[in-house]
Amino acid sequence: MSQVEDNLQSASASSTVVVPTSDNARQRRKIADLEEKLQVLESGQAVKKREINYIMSQGRAIRRMVTLFDGIEDLISENDRRCDNEDDDHDVTVDQDRLQFGYIVLNNVLPWFHQKASDMEHDDYTHMLKKLRQGADGARGDDTSKLKSLVPDWVNRELKPNPLVDPEDKFCRGFTNDACGRLLCPTELDWNDPTVKAGIRDRVDGYVVTEMSWPAFLYAGYTADQDNLEEGLFKSKLLVQAFKAIFTSPSSAKEVAGDGDGANIIENNRRAKKDFSGKKVKTHLRFALSSVTSWRSIDGDFDYIQFWYIIVDFFERPPGRVAQHNVDRLLAWWTRKVFGASQCAELSDTAKAKMSVNALTLQRARLDDAQFDSE
Repeated sequence: MSQVEDNLQSASASSTVVVPTSDNARQRRKIADLEEKLQVLESGQAVKKREINYIMSQGRAIRRMVTLFDGIEDLISENDRRCDNEDDDHDVTVDQDRLQFGYIVLNNVLPWFHQKASDMEHDDYTHMLKKLRQGADGARGDDTSKLKSLVPDWVNRELKPNPLVDPEDKFCRGFTNDACGRLLCPTELDWNDPTVKAGIRDRVDGYVVTEMSWPAFLYAGYTADQDNLEEGLFKSKLLVQAFKAIFTSPSSAKEVAGDGDGANIIENNRRAKKDFSGKKVKTHLRFALSSVTSWRSIDGDFDYIQFWYIIVDFFERPPGRVAQHNVDRLLAWWTRKVFGASQCAELSDTAKAKMSVNALTLQRARLDDAQFDSE
């Protein structure tokens, strides 16, 4: 009888009986077990990494479509506050309304966010917000960097200044540069007046530039009618170029003379649909024209945050029906200007019937009917 059989027979007498197994066999099984555990671990890490990358990529939409400055936590806190005080909606401030509107837009842009945030453990929740912030701030940095290099070329082609705006030296922009100064100049002042130019550069009383003045670069032709300040506002060529560079592609910004030739922006472009008024673009364009080298909310006497709020309120808080109608017309102009408008809806039934696809469909149906009748 073999040693293995002897051990098996005596197994009932001792629970410590060991069946001899070669070292190689045991090591192979250990290695296989460790490899399986490693594979599971790596698979879990890969899934987690993909999830983190997804959250950060989704976060890039926040600074582009939701809010340029407000924190995600502030939007959530305002919604929570309203849930806690559901029956007390008195004395709500404009800032609180902005935050709540931002939270609603956030959930339109990221429809998964609200439910996911509600179901997560707190540590996972805070980690998710951190990654969303990283994605959001990363997108803002990318957009400002993109415009920082593109805007000088556009200004040089548009205004043909002498000397040209240096694309590499941002210190030479702002009011020290004649072309950039003309575009940044408040519309109520005449940049061509040497007194005005000197007053702005020296920040003399009466010539201090703040967010309470519309800069010339916002207007078509870079000039405003002081008796009708809404005419031409937000219709400048530079604005359209900046919008296209961020939301479609830098190459599409090269030609903005006519209407766009793509699909309707409101219907068919998901990213641009959320910000078709280009509110953030106006703020970024002002930064690109300035001499400030890194992103910050204050530039001298100019407050970018308040400037952002003023632009948002122009579109979202019009004072009456006429103003709302003008906003709607302006958005329709942007729709047409950036992406063009589909003409299909304007075609008559007769014109559609003559098109070859419809004509062939009709011919095939007639052949089928003729065959059926002959049988």
